[in-house]
Amino acid sequence: MIKKYAQKIYIALIFIFMYAPIVTLIVLSFNASRTRAKWGGFTLKWYGALFANAEIMQALTNTLLIAFLSALIATLIGTVATLSINSMKRANRALFMSITNIPMLNAEIVTGISLMLLFLTLRAKFGFTTILLSHITFNIPYVILSVMPRMKQLNPSVYEAALDLGASKSQAFFRVVFPDLMPGILSGFLMAFTMSLDDFIITHFTKGPGVDTLSTKIYTEVKKGIKPEMYALSTLIFVTVLVLLLLVNHTPKPKEPKMPGRS
Repeated sequence: MIKKYAQKIYIALIFIFMYAPIVTLIVLSFNASRTRAKWGGFTLKWYGALFANAEIMQALTNTLLIAFLSALIATLIGTVATLSINSMKRANRALFMSITNIPMLNAEIVTGISLMLLFLTLRAKFGFTTILLSHITFNIPYVILSVMPRMKQLNPSVYEAALDLGASKSQAFFRVVFPDLMPGILSGFLMAFTMSLDDFIITHFTKGPGVDTLSTKIYTEVKKGIKPEMYALSTLIFVTVLVLLLLVNHTPKPKEPKMPGRS
């Protein structure tokens, strides 16, 4: 009995340490007082001031546009890469999956510096395009990781049966294979969107002057002094990422195929 209560207390302490700072930040975003030392009443004026700030709104536009485009392009590339890797022999497939996992295990600062050096070598102009290319690069492995399990669950006989019934290869893929892959593809897109939305380190090394995302804008503003608008902005980012992660983890389960002769 004591061990059971101790486990519950231990888990509760873990969650308190993890989420107490975030809860504090959310509460402060509704505090009418500019100081953190006292509660001045409930207000939404910091959210109004946030949306009235042109620089932050531009950073928000850049963030959403980069996140959507990078997630979309990474999903297309990652899905095609998954199809190619899955068609390889087992040894080659294991090798390429190991190579794919390296960017996810690698430190972000190493990836950011490497991409920065690559763009410098290519004499690329740092700005929106370099950030977009960087986000596509580190998002592709997450898409492959999301689509591959769905690919392994597919029954290859169904695809072959569609070909035997007269469907072309493209028709068999888009009418038989693609619908079964769709939950994994959607999960990969949402994961890529979330990772791009939340990234700071890689963006910091690959952005140009005058181009900011929300993460880099917050970093710049915090160095000048923490404003209540930053509490509101951080709260909105947290809620957005939380919703996206819930959507990622709420993928529909595959339906069991009906056996012949059963209703």
